[in-house]
Amino acid sequence: MRLSDFAGTWRLTKRLHDRRAGVEGHFEGKARFTPAATGLAYEETGLLSLAGQRPLAAERRYLWREEAGRIAVDYADGRPFHEFDADDPAPLAEHLCAPDHYAVRYDFAGWPEWEAEWTVTGPRKDYLLRCRYSPSAS
Repeated sequence: MRLSDFAGTWRLTKRLHDRRAGVEGHFEGKARFTPAATGLAYEETGLLSLAGQRPLAAERRYLWREEAGRIAVDYADGRPFHEFDADDPAPLAEHLCAPDHYAVRYDFAGWPEWEAEWTVTGPRKDYLLRCRYSPSAS
């Protein structure tokens, strides 16, 4: 898998299970990978619906780049977030945001549809987030 394979617009759905708060949530939106100076700028926008609350506009931004056969994902301000082996069909990546621990397993086996499953644990957070990406025409 190459970084350029991600370029374009993706339909994005997320399912959230916050074990600590006992809250379920759902996100519907788009993720766009557009050319940037060092790789691809990632921008996701959509609506986050949490049980019993009004939907909220939500967005995230990252920078994706290739580095020594791996894909590195940085925060929008350039700080490192995580990286994964671009040739592994189900790579695992981790990030320590002390005192919490983030682990993500990507699944590219059904490409061009793909998934990212985040498990976040620690004294402040305890949730599972399943993200599904599928090609979008716009």
